[in-house]
Amino acid sequence: MYAYVARQPILNRQQRTVGYELLFRDGEHNAFPDIEANTATSRLLVENYMAVGDDLATASQRTFINFPHDSLVKLLPLLLPRHKVVIEVLETCIPDDELFAAIRHLNKQGYTIALDDFDLQPAWQRFMPYVHVIKLDFIKLGCQRACAFVAQHENRRLKFLAEKVESREEFEAARAAGFHLFQGYYFSKPELLKNRQVTPETLTTLRLLREISRTPVDFPRVERIISSDVSLSYLLLRYVNSAAHRTLSPIGNFKQALVYLGEEKIKLFVSVVAAAHASIRKPRELYILSLQRARMCEELARGSGIALNSDQAFLAGMFSLLDALLDKPLPKLLELLPLSEEVHSALLLRQGPLGDILNLLDAYDNADWDSTARYCQRLGMNEAQVANVYHQTLRWLASYQIPYQK
Repeated sequence: MYAYVARQPILNRQQRTVGYELLFRDGEHNAFPDIEANTATSRLLVENYMAVGDDLATASQRTFINFPHDSLVKLLPLLLPRHKVVIEVLETCIPDDELFAAIRHLNKQGYTIALDDFDLQPAWQRFMPYVHVIKLDFIKLGCQRACAFVAQHENRRLKFLAEKVESREEFEAARAAGFHLFQGYYFSKPELLKNRQVTPETLTTLRLLREISRTPVDFPRVERIISSDVSLSYLLLRYVNSAAHRTLSPIGNFKQALVYLGEEKIKLFVSVVAAAHASIRKPRELYILSLQRARMCEELARGSGIALNSDQAFLAGMFSLLDALLDKPLPKLLELLPLSEEVHSALLLRQGPLGDILNLLDAYDNADWDSTARYCQRLGMNEAQVANVYHQTLRWLASYQIPYQK
């Protein structure tokens, strides 16, 4: 299955693109679907910031993202890099004390705040010291009323964005009135983009939600659950090594990632991933096979006649089917993950002892017994060991309540 997003450019007074508004979509039809707003926001965050790197939707420019009331109160924007996003407060938000506290906190954390589809209500006045951009809808307010509002407030430090501009006449009027930014069909309709979905198993996500609800959080248990799902593993390593964090050295294993993020950020991460993918169907067999390969690589590394790091072997097996899961070239995906050179060589070139283990798995799976024997010899083991690891792995999968399907 695929994840969809539309982006619409935001231009300055010289009609140069300075950012994009990201608009959630769930199919080829370029319109907002019938979906709950908080779920749409969660999916947009996961599918366009955690799952992929600087893709077409988020590359180079700032992105404006709509946040409904609950997502803001829960501080979900803290998952995003503050220098790359503008937090849009949806027009459906209620300007209550909870929202005010959230906006003030996000402002103090350095985030740029925009009021979307601003309706001029007095209740929003106390928010103004913490807001940077006001978007005025030309269809809802009308060109004349929107321009008059900007003219009356031109001495404020705010920037004004003319939204839903549909003609050159409206653009010229808005620019003359003092608008700084512009968006609408006159410039460009939203462009539809798609990526392969990264969707964790429902059972795994539920177990993880249960664990992060405990006080205090048992990090070893959380680590074991995350390492049992290829999607969660990929999303966590992608997220913790993203530009939002900029660690001095890359984080290449789950334990380091969990310790670095801390309890609150882990709870945010899990909650947004769970909300994003609670109801999405997924290619179950690929996930099961990825987990099977990870476990077999780990056990074969421990049982080999040469010194091998079993943790690195687990990662090599876990991510060996990542291109099939995400429908993207493996080299492109691995650029986003801080894996060791040993794991990179194994995955991309099938070189080194870890490469031999991956080749051994392929040979065994294809009943190529000559190749199986050859790789066993190179790794200092025998075919009986491989068969034993295979059957142990099936029993291990059963312990996770994941039925293996051949």
